[in-house]
Amino acid sequence: MNKKTIQKINILFIPLLITSIGFCTIYTFLNWLLFIKLELFSINESIVEFGIPFFLPVIPVIFFFRPRLKILNLKKSNGKTYNELYLFILWLSIAGSAVIAQDYLKNSTGKLVQIESVSQIPQKKQSKYYKVNRFYFDKSVAGTYTSFDVSNKGNDFNMTLFVVIPIFDKKNNSSNLSCKYWLGIKYYDQISNRSSEKEKQDRYEQFLEISQSEFDRADLSNFIYLERIGNSDDGDSYKKALKNCKKFETENSIIFISKNQPFESRKGNTIYWLIGTLSAGAVVWLIMILIPKLNQTELSRFKNGTSRDKDLNDFLNFMKPREGFFITPILIYVNVLIYITMAIAGLGFISFHGEDLLRWGGNFRPSTIDGQWWRLLTSVFLHSGFIHLLSNMFGLLFVGIFIEPILGKTRYLILYLSTGILASCASIWWHEATVSIGASGAIFGLYGTFLALLLAKVFPPEFSKAFLITTLIFVAYNLIMGLAGGIDNAAHIGGLLSGFIIGIEINKPVKDKMLNK
Repeated sequence: MNKKTIQKINILFIPLLITSIGFCTIYTFLNWLLFIKLELFSINESIVEFGIPFFLPVIPVIFFFRPRLKILNLKKSNGKTYNELYLFILWLSIAGSAVIAQDYLKNSTGKLVQIESVSQIPQKKQSKYYKVNRFYFDKSVAGTYTSFDVSNKGNDFNMTLFVVIPIFDKKNNSSNLSCKYWLGIKYYDQISNRSSEKEKQDRYEQFLEISQSEFDRADLSNFIYLERIGNSDDGDSYKKALKNCKKFETENSIIFISKNQPFESRKGNTIYWLIGTLSAGAVVWLIMILIPKLNQTELSRFKNGTSRDKDLNDFLNFMKPREGFFITPILIYVNVLIYITMAIAGLGFISFHGEDLLRWGGNFRPSTIDGQWWRLLTSVFLHSGFIHLLSNMFGLLFVGIFIEPILGKTRYLILYLSTGILASCASIWWHEATVSIGASGAIFGLYGTFLALLLAKVFPPEFSKAFLITTLIFVAYNLIMGLAGGIDNAAHIGGLLSGFIIGIEINKPVKDKMLNK
């Protein structure tokens, strides 16, 4: 093995092994200790098992590995580099094994507690799994809740029916006024989100009929053990179904789902997936670092401790509020902070439910026109999930770079808030009963003003030619995508038109300001 290969292994390969195995081991141990063993915190399982292990590796990838990658000559023939690809593979290798490890931990911890009946649960040490010999499910008393959401980039409309029924030791116990233990059952159906409202309503009614028929025929006693529902999205939906069961007192109730596979099979092949992911990540990374040549200049700087990640430092400095670019980063930080707060509150991570968005200030015609006019503004700072937030913040960053410096921070902030409110007004005018959220209405308002200023030739001719077509394509693409469903095009159009009109009104003073500089 030559000296250059050894240097690559020491600087890039061994640190990956240490980081992957170390992060996976330490985070999995903390998850087990804090959330499973000691139960010190109650955080939504999707955050603990997916969100944190998926995104936390970004920190070592950016701050530790990114400077080290400079020792490799990753430039393409056209002058660009493969840096982003290498960083992506690094992140995927570390995060992938950590996420799989949490799935293995979830399915491998906990003992199966044998009990005669559910009334014996308080007498035993608390567990996630119970094998019950004697029980009675009262199917005549059920609480239900239906969840609606969209997926597949807004193309699919999903309907999920959550049902809970009480569990007793025997039949005559069902006359009690309270019930602590419940069985959860879930039914699911899907229809194209491009379908009309009538088609969706007809499909929903058909879905309810089929679910009722399956529920009536189901032999609920055919199970091997019960698994307690934790703090998860499904758990929240089952609790909402529980609230709709008015016959019993349900405070501090515990909800189970039934499992009809052997208890030992719950682990599946997760351990092999974990080992395979760790191994595959290490092998792929080793091949990737062996292919390119060493950059001797950067290698010397790295050894001397003088290597600096100028691109990262420039980006971090760029995102600091400053003169001419003050409001845009603050708006981005506020939107991200609200999203993180909602995630920590247990509302989800990848996506949020419509009911939760409504409770946090979503725009909804019946509520808004009933006196809750503040929803026109609060909805502008809410997002339905991570992808929704990410796409909107990129759009805000791009347009904010160009128009905040020429408008000034006060006029720019007023433009953002006013077009956001006008977009919300357009949404409730068009939609009778849709929860509308997102910064896209306000962002389209900024793009509307940007278009007006480009057409008014406020910017230099070369700039206007380059960005006029790009902006028109961006706006047209997003509006066309909105026709597929699941996207509030009314808010987009309302924001765009209001921003364009404002842009026409202010273009002369803005142009005069540009000429006087």
